[in-house]
Amino acid sequence: MNYIAQSWKALLVTAALTLPTLAFAADPAMMKDGMMVDHKGMTLYTFDKDTGGKSVCTGECAEYWPPLKAEAGAKAEGKWTVIKRDDGTMQWAFDGKPLYYFQKDKAPGEMKGDKMKDVWHVVRELFNGQRNP
Repeated sequence: MNYIAQSWKALLVTAALTLPTLAFAADPAMMKDGMMVDHKGMTLYTFDKDTGGKSVCTGECAEYWPPLKAEAGAKAEGKWTVIKRDDGTMQWAFDGKPLYYFQKDKAPGEMKGDKMKDVWHVVRELFNGQRNP
């Protein structure tokens, strides 16, 4: 085997080993159409009663507002953090606010939980550090 073929094989092996780890390094959610959604397009919410990077939505609340779960080994980066819930599971938080889904949102882009009881809010793009109304 010549030098070029060996180099090409080494490059392919390196790429095969590196690319899966890069895929996991992606943010757990993104901004789309002015709101934060997961990679399936499902809307994410914050809860005004959460403080200090801690989720207080447990039990029945978490059935209606399931947390955006963080997988084992998930790493905090930038404004993204991983918090430990009272039940021991891990949850993603953005800018210190734990993130949730709403049980009644069934399709990507739905936001039926926005402003629910004036304490649940769709995560919207921030402009100059202020939440976009």
